[in-house]
Amino acid sequence: MTATFSLETLAFDEAAEVARISGMIQSYTLRNKRKGVVVAVSGGIDSSVVAALAVRALGPERVFGLHMPESESSDDTLDFSTKLTDSLGIESVLEDISPVLEATGCYRRRDAAIASVVPGYGPGWKSKIVLPSVVDSDAFRIYSVVVQAPDGTTTSHRLTSSAYLEIVAATNFKQRTRKMLEYFHADRLNYLVGGTPNRLEYDQGFFVKLGDGAADVKPIAHLYKSQVYALASYLGVPAEIQERPSTTDTYSMPQSQEEFYFSLPYQRMDLCLYAVNNGIPTEQVTEATGLTLEQVERVYRDIEQKRRTTAYLHAAPMLVDEVPLNIKTS
Repeated sequence: MTATFSLETLAFDEAAEVARISGMIQSYTLRNKRKGVVVAVSGGIDSSVVAALAVRALGPERVFGLHMPESESSDDTLDFSTKLTDSLGIESVLEDISPVLEATGCYRRRDAAIASVVPGYGPGWKSKIVLPSVVDSDAFRIYSVVVQAPDGTTTSHRLTSSAYLEIVAATNFKQRTRKMLEYFHADRLNYLVGGTPNRLEYDQGFFVKLGDGAADVKPIAHLYKSQVYALASYLGVPAEIQERPSTTDTYSMPQSQEEFYFSLPYQRMDLCLYAVNNGIPTEQVTEATGLTLEQVERVYRDIEQKRRTTAYLHAAPMLVDEVPLNIKTS
């Protein structure tokens, strides 16, 4: 009898997977003559699991955590990330990146772009950008900016292409500033930088090039988000972090990853992406996700579109001619 397609299809041996990932971290650290791993801890599930895996691989004394909030981070971000580093027993430092973001014009440039479509937008206002749901309509998906005035009034405005691009470009200062500090600490300690994308993020290009997309090792990029949660439970990540809703923690208004980028909550996205990758019949996907055939097909088209449009994020710099490095391995 053919097994029913469901989230149970993604189940795996957590102990064996932890051993496999730990072995990779150990061997890569040794091969590159580094002493440990730096992990930027956000209080989210992905960075928490990566930090816990690094501790399993190398021990707490060889894992260094970085807390890097800024003025628009959620109020509880630092509390969650501190719970994680305390539970793991690793050394960590706080780097408030707000002054760097102010100096580069992150907030100013973004606010000017928003003001181009929302007259009057300025100090005291909050914002986020959102996409319409891919399952609700087959219409062309265009970003809107949701703004909250100082009096609490919330309105939504369709973004022009130029305003959208400038908002994203300015906001990307946040991820790139954090990565700059990760490599500062990695360089001074002779450590590697651990990346935190899960398979949904890695496959669908949900990262900033030379920002959170940059790392020396990405231990969970092959794992679906449901599998990351399974490892979190196995590794004993604090329950509060396991129960925390996934968020971008990037914009001044609360924002889910589904609003900003993904088509669906992660459980359904896991099933759809797994089905695409493994040729699962569409009828089984509709039954497992509760989506209609038309909705599943929309999600599939969105997956393929994101793969095409974000392929450059994975690409190495283009060279005119190949330059052999002639590195001797022994």
